[in-house]
Amino acid sequence: MTEILMPKATAVWLVDNTSLTFEQIAAFCGLHPLEVNGIADGEVARDIRGADPIANGQLNRDELEKAAADPKYLMVAQKSRHAELLKPAKKQPRYTPVSRRQDRPDAIAWFLRNHPEITDAQISKLLGTTKATIDQVRNRQHWNASNIKPVDPVTLGLCGQLELDAVVRKAADKRAKDDAKKGILPEDPTLRPAAEAGVAPEEPEVELEMDDEED
Repeated sequence: MTEILMPKATAVWLVDNTSLTFEQIAAFCGLHPLEVNGIADGEVARDIRGADPIANGQLNRDELEKAAADPKYLMVAQKSRHAELLKPAKKQPRYTPVSRRQDRPDAIAWFLRNHPEITDAQISKLLGTTKATIDQVRNRQHWNASNIKPVDPVTLGLCGQLELDAVVRKAADKRAKDDAKKGILPEDPTLRPAAEAGVAPEEPEVELEMDDEED
């Protein structure tokens, strides 16, 4: 069944402007009959303004007349002409110009060397490449493996600096959370005691006072 836009507002309009049964309105709007009953009693959707389903293209007038003549008839909704406009736009896959596609292996190599915490899925999404290509670069099975050199993807024009920073930060945060769950604390040798770091503490210099020799 076609999903009704603004079901409660539509139910309010049908309650106020038609003689349909609660069951008919509930079936059309995807609501429970008791909820429609509450709308009629003013206990539900009290502040909601009614929406005419005929005006917004969700209901044909012939369907309404059939339902009004037969209490057992359930109306069939039409696809609203506004429905497509209200749908969230799907994010288009990243397009990489042909001239830049040959640079992807270099960018992949850069990620593998400098940010191993970033997953293949994240690299694939950011660069518009495939996991198979990432594996080929990682295992040096790529057809151009001998010429691949790690290069910053921003320098290559494959992504923006803000996008790169966001991916790196997200991967770092996830790794920190995973380490915390495993009880692994981040190491900072500058904050560790000298004995633990394997460095012997420096002994303080002692100045010796020498007496002047008498002639």
